[in-house]
Amino acid sequence: MIIEWNTHIFSPDLQRYPFHEKAVYTPDVSIQSADPLGAYLAHMDQQGIDRAVLVHPEPYGDDHRLVLDCLEQEKERVKGTCLFYPKDPDAPRKMEALVARQPRIIATRFHAHRGKQMYLDSLTSPEVRGIWEKALALDLIIELHIGPNHAQGAAEMLRAYPESKVLIDHLAEPHMGDAVEYVHVLDLADFDTVYMKLSGLNHFATDVPFYLSAIPFTRRVIQAFGPDRMVWGSGTPEIVDAHLSEYTEADRQKVKGENLARLLDWD
Repeated sequence: MIIEWNTHIFSPDLQRYPFHEKAVYTPDVSIQSADPLGAYLAHMDQQGIDRAVLVHPEPYGDDHRLVLDCLEQEKERVKGTCLFYPKDPDAPRKMEALVARQPRIIATRFHAHRGKQMYLDSLTSPEVRGIWEKALALDLIIELHIGPNHAQGAAEMLRAYPESKVLIDHLAEPHMGDAVEYVHVLDLADFDTVYMKLSGLNHFATDVPFYLSAIPFTRRVIQAFGPDRMVWGSGTPEIVDAHLSEYTEADRQKVKGENLARLLDWD
C-alpha cells in the first residue's frame, strides 16, 4: 500500500473557502482546478497512491471547511489533519468539536521554525501544552513542522508526554538550522514513537525529480530513524527507491506506506 501524507488542497472558490485573516502566505489559487479534490484523486491514480492524508494548509488557519468537505466527499481514500493557533485560548475546545464532527481528522500540526514565530514562542509553552494534551486525549498524532532549533523543545515535550505519537515534517527543515542544532533532531530518533517524513527535499535541493544530491544527508537521517519509522510524503514514491537503495524492497514498502498503514490502523 502506498500512502502519501503531505498534499495541501486549495480551492479557487474564495467566497466559499476564504483565506484566514492570519494567513502567513496566500497561494495563487487561480491555477487550481474547480474540483481540487477530484484533481488530486486523479493524481493518486496516476502515481499509484492508494490512500492519502490531506494536510490542512496554513492559509486557511483554523477554518477547516475545505478539508471537511473533502473528507465528506471521499470517505475511503483520504484522512485529514487540523491546525489551531496556540495563542488562541479556545483552541483545545475547537479541536475537540472538530474531531467530534469528523473522526477522520487524525492529526494536529504545529509550526515552529525560523520565520514562523507568529504561531508560538516555544514548543514547551503552556499554550502548546494545552493543545498537545487535548490532542493526546483525542488520540491524534502530533505533526511537527519544526526547524532544527526546536528539536530540544520537542524532546522536552516527548519526555513530558511519552505516549505521544509524533510525525516530523520535511526532515525538520535542515536548511533552517545548523549542524549543531540538527544533532538534536537526530536525537529524536531515540523516542520509539517518533517518525520522520522523507519530504521537503525540494526545500533545499534542486535536482528534480529524485534530489540525489541530498542522499549523503538523507542516508544519515534514515540510519537514525530506521526504515520502520520513516514515512514518504511528497514528490513521487520513487524518491523512496532512490534514497533507500541500500535497503530491501520490503523496507522501501514500509516507508512508502506500510508504516503509515500501521500507525493509522488503515487496512
